[in-house]
Amino acid sequence: MLQPRIIPCLLIHNEGLVKTVQFKDGKYVGDPINAVKIFNEKEVDELIVLDIDATRLNREPNYKRIENLALECRMPLCYGGGIKTRDHALKVFGLGVEKIAISSIAIEKPEIISEIAQSVGNQSVIVVIDLKKKRFSSKYELCTHNGTIKTGIDSVEFAKKAEQLGCGEIVINSIDKDGMMNGYDFDIIDKIREVISIPITVLGGAGTLEDIGKVITRHGIIGAAAGSIFVFKGKYKAVLINYPNPKEKEELIKNYFPQ
Repeated sequence: MLQPRIIPCLLIHNEGLVKTVQFKDGKYVGDPINAVKIFNEKEVDELIVLDIDATRLNREPNYKRIENLALECRMPLCYGGGIKTRDHALKVFGLGVEKIAISSIAIEKPEIISEIAQSVGNQSVIVVIDLKKKRFSSKYELCTHNGTIKTGIDSVEFAKKAEQLGCGEIVINSIDKDGMMNGYDFDIIDKIREVISIPITVLGGAGTLEDIGKVITRHGIIGAAAGSIFVFKGKYKAVLINYPNPKEKEELIKNYFPQ
């Protein structure tokens, strides 16, 4: 039986891991390979790794880094950052990555979604929607380049379009909630869930396992992704890679998953 996935999301900046707050002020939290080794031991469901420099600096994916991560990773790996063409995507898949995440290029050139999906299968193409709620409005606007460029595109409408073009999953990444650790934005999750049928992963806002439990209760089979709670510990946010142990995870799913 399919169950919700609990997914750490790691951000790479200047070759190290960072954790941001509303896409700004990245705090160094360690080495990517060391983090993957620890998550291997903790038997995480899946891992998302995003290079937040690649698109901003207009460079291709760091293939050597991806290869090293994929060789070390013993769980499904989703990698994003710098993928702008079908050839880039195929090269990344050839290194052992199970899923690729695209964002800015999917907005600039939506047909790339179909091009990649037709080559590797829909389930392997993830579209990350970085969004921010518009002031004095109920709408959420798509942003690119680490949230620095506002596109004017409605996030809900784009999610529908991405599904139609063949992506296999949508990651809803809330800029407003990023690093705030005060819970997910259910408003936009609900709106996107209503209009698409493909899997959704939500990112931005989780501060406790209870926050993850709440989104699981509300949406059932969903990907609950987070950064802060898996790299920080305690009220002073000491850097510590962590993840619920098998018993904790079993209890979380049992208590919150509507079956």
